[in-house]
Amino acid sequence: MQVPLLQVSGPLLLVQLLETPLLCLVSYASLVATNAARLRLIVGPNKRLLEFGLRRAQGPDGGLTASTYSYMGGFDSSSNTLAGQLRGVPVAGTLAHSFVTSFLGSEVPPDPMLAPAVGPGPKVDLPASVKWWLERVCTCLGLDVQEPHPGERAAFVAYALAFPRAFQGLLDSYSVQRSGLPNFLAVALALGELGYRAVGVRLDSGDLLQQAQEVRGVFRTAALRFQVPWLESVPITVSNSIDEEELARLSQEQGSEVDVIGVGTSLVTCPQQPSLGCVYKLVSVGGQARMKLTEDPEKQTLPGSKAAFRLLDSAGFLLLDVLQLAEEPPPQAEKELTVWPLGAQDPCTVKPAQVEPLLRPWLHEGQPCEPLPSLAESRAFAQWSLSRLSPAQKRLQNPALYQVALSEKLRALVDDLSAGSPWDGCGVGN
Repeated sequence: MQVPLLQVSGPLLLVQLLETPLLCLVSYASLVATNAARLRLIVGPNKRLLEFGLRRAQGPDGGLTASTYSYMGGFDSSSNTLAGQLRGVPVAGTLAHSFVTSFLGSEVPPDPMLAPAVGPGPKVDLPASVKWWLERVCTCLGLDVQEPHPGERAAFVAYALAFPRAFQGLLDSYSVQRSGLPNFLAVALALGELGYRAVGVRLDSGDLLQQAQEVRGVFRTAALRFQVPWLESVPITVSNSIDEEELARLSQEQGSEVDVIGVGTSLVTCPQQPSLGCVYKLVSVGGQARMKLTEDPEKQTLPGSKAAFRLLDSAGFLLLDVLQLAEEPPPQAEKELTVWPLGAQDPCTVKPAQVEPLLRPWLHEGQPCEPLPSLAESRAFAQWSLSRLSPAQKRLQNPALYQVALSEKLRALVDDLSAGSPWDGCGVGN
C-alpha cells in the first residue's frame, strides 16, 4: 500500500527531525486500530467488545494508546479508566477475583439496609433477603444450601449494596454451577424485589462457550420458576486470553449465548503482526522529485509531492485509489481516466461515478486549519470506511488486495528516475 497517511512539508532539517516521533505516534496507533477492526469484523456488529489489555500493554503510554485506538477500531469500551478521563473512551469493566476471594463470609456490612429503586418504600435488610432467596434458588437447582461459598456471597452482597443499579457477578472464583450461579441468583433476585436489575455476569475460565450456554439455561429456568422474565436475558460476558480463533467460536458458533467479550493480550500485543512497517521517506526537495532506489523493488519510493483520490462506482462501492503528482488536475467524476495499477505491466481505464480526495491540510505553519474531529467522530468515520470495503477485501484469510494505481504522469516520472543514474537527481536514502 503506497497511499500516504501523512504528508509533511517544511525546512529539510526540521522535517527530518520529525521522522522518529511521527512514526512512533502513527505506527502503533494504526496497528492496534487495525487489529481491533479485525476483531470487530470477526464478531460482527451485535456483540459488545471490551478492551481488557492494560495489564499486558507495552508500558503505560502503550496502554493508553491501545485503549484509545482499539475504541477507534471498533471496540465498545475499555477497562482503562485513564483512557476515559483523558480521551473520552467509554469505560466498562467487572469485579475482580481478588475482590471476591477476599471475603470469608463472616463479614457484616456497615449498613445492610437498601431502599427500593423507585419510590419511598421501606428499606430492606439485603443480606437477610439474600439468605431467604438462596434457599429457594438451591432448591430450584438441586443444590444443598451449604454448597455455595459464603465468602463469594458476602462479596456479591457488598458489591450490590455499593452498586445496586450496576450489580454483576463474577461466577468462576470457586465453582460456576455449585457456587457462583446460585450466589448470583440469590442476590439478583433479592435486588429484583426492590426494583433493581442485575446488569450481567462474567466467566473467566474453562470452556466459555459451553459454560455460557449452561448459565443461560439456568437463567431461563430460574426466570420461569420465579416469574422474573428479565432474568433470562441477563448479559453474559466472557474473557480469558481470547484470540481470533476463540473469538470466532464464541461469536459465530450456532447456539452461542455470549453477549459481551473482553479481549486483552491478543488485542494490545497484536500477535498476528506485532509491528507495523510504516515509513517516512523524502519525496521532494526544492520542488525536485526524489526517489529511493533499492535492490528490493518493494522498498522503492514513489517520487514527488502527491495527491491521493478514492474512486467509487455508481453504487458507492470502492474502485481503487489513485496517486498523482500534486500539480496534476484532480480526476473528474463521469470522465474516463487512464491509470497504472501498482504491479501491473499495462494501464487500465476507469470511469468513476464519484471522486473523493484522501489528503487534506490539518496544520499550516503550526496552526490547525480546522477543528480536529472528536474520538467518537473518528471512530464513526473508521467504521463507515470499513463498511465500504467488499466482503472479499475484508476476509481475514487471503483477503483480496485493495487496488492502488498511479496516474500516467506519476508513472512516467517513476520510469524516468528508475531508468536513470542514481546520481542524476533521483537520490537515495531516506
